Amino acid sequence: MSKQPPVYRAESFDRMLEYMVERTHDSISSGERKILGITGPPGSGKSTVCKALGEVLGARAAIVEMDGFHLANSELTRLSRRDRKGAPDTFDVDGYVALLGRLRKQDSEVLYAPRFDRGLEESVGSAVPILRSTALIITEGNYLLSSNGGWQRVRPALDEVWYLDVARNILTERLISRQRRHGKALADARTWTERVDLPNSNIVAGARERADLVFAVPEDPNSYRG
Repeated sequence: MSKQPPVYRAESFDRMLEYMVERTHDSISSGERKILGITGPPGSGKSTVCKALGEVLGARAAIVEMDGFHLANSELTRLSRRDRKGAPDTFDVDGYVALLGRLRKQDSEVLYAPRFDRGLEESVGSAVPILRSTALIITEGNYLLSSNGGWQRVRPALDEVWYLDVARNILTERLISRQRRHGKALADARTWTERVDLPNSNIVAGARERADLVFAVPEDPNSYRG
């Protein structure tokens, strides 16, 4: 049986964030650029955590999204993959790995990363400026720990990876709500969640043991209900 990563359980989201910031201290003060990965299933709160960390760490850290490497909708249509956007083979994994390599040894004053615009449902290139002086890169995405399809090259490019663990029923509720916010009717939101998001979640969960640390995310951002 493979060794399981340690699990950190906090009584609140704020306390979890405090511990995360504490964990980044050595990386920021090391004098060398570090790249931290934050992963977990769709709906586990990766973007929320990264936004909160970014607000606390300020200019010392920069956020790079794996989602910035979504293939364009037109290309997904050409490949007949548009109806399962978000699956491992709907990303430019080669481009993502290449950017991680450039971030590791950044020699230009400014390097640009893409971001994913959820309003447009498309990636926007050269949208995130990253200064050479930035000590910590935080990159978030579903498949940072995956071991095939080209994704196996991501984990060696990262110094540490944290996994956000959320109960399945909570994930399902969040994913349906997300699709509803994007304009889908309730039935369509449920269908997309069951046919696309939850199978992708299973892929992500299957690589959980490769994380350095697992965070049991409090059910509510403001209170822990057990």
